[in-house]
Amino acid sequence: MLINLEGAAQNTSSNLRLLDLKSNQLQGKLPIFPKNIIYLDYSSNNICFTIPSNVGTYLSSIIFLSLSNNSLSGNIPHSLCNNSNLLVLDVSYNQFNGKIPECLAQSDTLVVLNLQHNQFNGSIPDKFPLSCALKTLDLNSNLLRGPIPKSLANCTSLEVLDLGNNQVDDGFPCFLKTISTLCVMVLRGNKFHGHIGCSHTNSTWHMLQIVDVAFNNFSGLLPAKCFKTWKAMMRDEYHDGSKLIRIGSQVLTFGGIYYQDSVTLTRKGLQMKFVNILSILTSVDFSSNNFEGTIPEEIMNFTGLFCLNLSHNALAGQIPSSMGNLKQLQSLDLSSNRFDGEIPSQLASLNFLSYLNLSYNRLVGKIPVGTQLQSFDASSYAGNAELCGVPLPKNCSDMSNAEEKVPEVHTDFGVKFDWTYVSIGVGFGVGAGLVVAPSLFLEILKKWSNHKIDKVLLVVLPMFGLTWIPIDDDEAEEDTEENNSDMEEECDYNEEQTILCHQRFQGRYCVLCSKLDIRKKKVIHDPRCTCYPSPPISTSTYPDSYSSHSHA
Repeated sequence: MLINLEGAAQNTSSNLRLLDLKSNQLQGKLPIFPKNIIYLDYSSNNICFTIPSNVGTYLSSIIFLSLSNNSLSGNIPHSLCNNSNLLVLDVSYNQFNGKIPECLAQSDTLVVLNLQHNQFNGSIPDKFPLSCALKTLDLNSNLLRGPIPKSLANCTSLEVLDLGNNQVDDGFPCFLKTISTLCVMVLRGNKFHGHIGCSHTNSTWHMLQIVDVAFNNFSGLLPAKCFKTWKAMMRDEYHDGSKLIRIGSQVLTFGGIYYQDSVTLTRKGLQMKFVNILSILTSVDFSSNNFEGTIPEEIMNFTGLFCLNLSHNALAGQIPSSMGNLKQLQSLDLSSNRFDGEIPSQLASLNFLSYLNLSYNRLVGKIPVGTQLQSFDASSYAGNAELCGVPLPKNCSDMSNAEEKVPEVHTDFGVKFDWTYVSIGVGFGVGAGLVVAPSLFLEILKKWSNHKIDKVLLVVLPMFGLTWIPIDDDEAEEDTEENNSDMEEECDYNEEQTILCHQRFQGRYCVLCSKLDIRKKKVIHDPRCTCYPSPPISTSTYPDSYSSHSHA
């Protein structure tokens, strides 16, 4: 609960070598750097000041310097690089800005460089020497951009590489595969792109136990070939789980003082910070990219894997039943992909599984019965329309009854088609078309041919003294019979009615040479008969007129 320091501590004759004031309430400006100090820890206080530019002259013997988790600002003085003894520099969780001093990258003694959660900008210096001694490089959560420097491959002792949450724009760093000591690789939240695959190099990351490349633009298939070499995740083949080995760098040989590396992982749906990274902590996070294809069978050999996150990709196919081999798995997230088929019953045998998310896929069928799978919330299975069973509210018996009513249903992109009814409808339509279409065509052809034949016969037959009566279509016949029914009743074939009725028809008409067809609609002339003109018919002269026509 210390809040202040009383007096100055820059006594040149002081024998003070180690000063640890971390996790107090020190505040304000405290530019107190005892001379000849080799271990100085001001971390986790409320100190706010700018590091003096000549701080290197006071800390000429410093080995360990931690100012993390305060409110420091400004730049890192270049004078710190003058100290050839500096092994650990931790200024994380402050407000430092500007560019990373190139002299820090050029150091051949620095073992730990932790600059995470500041506002450093520009690119990562490409100045790492051939004699690089770095074991931890943590630049997480800054404003860094550009590619990963190729000279970083010179740091062959590197164990922890954390470049997460920056703006690094690069392909997958295959050149780092020469670093066989790498245990932790975090590239999360950048602009990495392209495929993950380094087939051109024979080096392997057999000690790699934590991989986080989430929230990038990686694409293609998951790197099955790389998975074969990650021996640290295969507990049975690489190490005994009973031996807890922590990742860290020994700072002082006396007192056994180590620098404890930390890493932030997404586990059980939450971001967690692990201060002590033990060898048994294994995690693979490929979420929020553009990976496609199926889950490689090589992952099923990671018998020591604790966390697996493949969510928010375009992975498809069935969930492998061999996933039941991952007996140590505690967190599994396969949500927001295109997995189909049934959930393998082998997942129910994962006794340590405490977090599961299979939501928003295309899974079908009944959720396997087991103490683990039924203990999760319904949200773990949401977005799978064809899933049923506890803990979902949908009963599998209801779905089986629906399947009996609809024998065969195929689903494609969420749209359902009942092919039984579709085939019946298509068959009926085709059959009707085959029957009706030809009949309609033949009827039209029949009327056309009759009409043409009538026209020819009406011209030719009269030349031989014959008469042809055209046959109209049925509709015309019906209309004619209906329209002339009254005419047949009123008009008989006696002379008086014939003379009266002829006035109802247009055209030439004479009593002896002309007659009506059987429908009383057309006038037919006899070509061998001669019609003579007659005076207008009147009531008084009607008998004489009729006799003269008869005589003619």
